Amino acid sequence: MSSRININGAVNLPGLIPAYQGKVRDIYDLGDKLLIVVSDRISAYDSVLPTPVPGKGVVLNMISAAWFEWFDDLPHHMLSVESADYPEPFKRFEKELRGRSMLVRKAERIDLECIVRGYISGSGWREYQQTGKVCGLELPSGLRLSDKLEEPIFTPSTKAESGHDENISLERAARLVGEDTYEKIRSMSLDIYSRASQHAAGKGIIIADSKFEFGRIDGRVIIIDEILTPDSSRFWLEEEYEPGRQQKSLDKQFVRDYLDEIGWDHNPPAPELPPSILKKTSERYEMALERLFPHLDIKRYLG
Repeated sequence: MSSRININGAVNLPGLIPAYQGKVRDIYDLGDKLLIVVSDRISAYDSVLPTPVPGKGVVLNMISAAWFEWFDDLPHHMLSVESADYPEPFKRFEKELRGRSMLVRKAERIDLECIVRGYISGSGWREYQQTGKVCGLELPSGLRLSDKLEEPIFTPSTKAESGHDENISLERAARLVGEDTYEKIRSMSLDIYSRASQHAAGKGIIIADSKFEFGRIDGRVIIIDEILTPDSSRFWLEEEYEPGRQQKSLDKQFVRDYLDEIGWDHNPPAPELPPSILKKTSERYEMALERLFPHLDIKRYLG
């Protein structure tokens, strides 16, 4: 693990305190801009694990940056991932921030999690088993775990500050954010997912589902936060895909499976992860970046 990352996976910027610290990201408020620093922390079942995953923050940040550039017509908040473009005093922390930070425009967040599902898995699968529906949408009977849906579906959830996000009906989502905003972010979410899925399919990756977040700048709706990373999406390898069972994901699902296997009750404190799990998890995260954007050399950002 790099010396610039402390034992808990946080990024050391002496003398600077983030305005907000999430489970994975530290956010510094620069007025009309934000600096987002992605740590190596990993969370599962709403708890941050005590053991960081080496290089995870770099993978997440560089995948987001690559997608923002790939979608050349998508309005988004990214300004730069180069520390030379950062204001002082952040510019002097080039080593600490390299590869794992992003300067963005500050936006007014739209408080809705926008989830698109192309396959039935996760909370959608659990809801389908109970009701035959997801977010009020009737689905065909007889679907198996991990089955591909006839068409991708938009299944919003509430944005929770703590605890589990809650899947909600389309009608409730429209009431929460307004009909016009709802239609805009629904359309954008489905379009982003569809186009990204086509790109990923050409790289041997299935995007089973993905979560998007949106905000406004000067009244314009833009995409914010991370986009199409292993932490906000389920990535499956085409060669490993087999409907009717849980898939091996290129994400934190590998960690969740381990925690379930050892019988953790999901209550803090979370257990340590052994070196073997850390190594395999790092490999799965890095595989996502290497497959999706093979022109990016992650090794130059690590170490």
